[in-house]
Amino acid sequence: MSEIGVIGAGAWGTALAVLWAQAGRDVSLWARDLAAVRRGARLPGVKLPENLVVTDEMPGAEILVVCVPMQVLRGVLRALPARPSPVVLCCKGLEADTFLLPPEVVADVLPGRAVAVLTGPNFAAEIAAGLPAASVLAAADAGLRAALMAALRSETLRLYGSADVLGAALGGAAKNVIAIAAGVVMGAGLGENARAALITRGLAEMARLAVALGGKAETVAGLSGLGDLLLTCTGDKSRNFSLGLALGRGTALADVLGHRTNVTEGVATAPALLKRAAGAGLEMPVVAAVAALLAGAAGIADTMAALMGRALRDE
Repeated sequence: MSEIGVIGAGAWGTALAVLWAQAGRDVSLWARDLAAVRRGARLPGVKLPENLVVTDEMPGAEILVVCVPMQVLRGVLRALPARPSPVVLCCKGLEADTFLLPPEVVADVLPGRAVAVLTGPNFAAEIAAGLPAASVLAAADAGLRAALMAALRSETLRLYGSADVLGAALGGAAKNVIAIAAGVVMGAGLGENARAALITRGLAEMARLAVALGGKAETVAGLSGLGDLLLTCTGDKSRNFSLGLALGRGTALADVLGHRTNVTEGVATAPALLKRAAGAGLEMPVVAAVAALLAGAAGIADTMAALMGRALRDE
């Protein structure tokens, strides 16, 4: 496998395309707005390599890396070329109407298509700058997993394999919701103790749901869960954490989103994740608190009181 088609020219798709092009791969980057990509609107200061092909025609490459927002994934999958190239998913979230994770959407739209998930604690600007990072490449088929890891690794992006596709996808989705909660805690001045407790309990919620959906708890304890959670709950470049930070300081959700051009995936993911958990017979108190805040159904003080007032239990 040598041809890589990156679908979606947001910050993350552009960063990956730049990384692989700089590594000498044959890369094409599909974008709806070619002019915006070429002027660096998504990744300011990042120069596109000369060997990177930017196109508005859907690529028919040997590997298709899909980096579009979660809520448009289904439509993009329907527009893919007929060539049965494996689909590597970089979307993080759940579909709002169906509550499906990215690989489940692929199974629904393209039954039988080989699918993998690429996820981990990575900020796009650092990847494009060539700073060291690690990610998980999850694919159920060992042969496909090995081939994709060989094709997508670079000197600065170390890949670890996993057979747990759903567990890896869930970690990438749920951490955005927990990051909003962490931002609210810090924005409201509730302290580092509260943030640490929230991250830890949020991780426990993620692990329970992963197991209920057929994934593994240890997957959530790795790069795709804990690693991504730590970065997103503490890094100032995180869109989800910064949204929570603004909410904690009293800014209305509509005002925060109104000034953004990038999608903050945790907003749509929170209610969908709560529905998915309910379907599995699980409670997710931290996720429920975030969903209530985003919906305007509860204030910060009431939400924290509800979390702190839950019945005592063993960890």
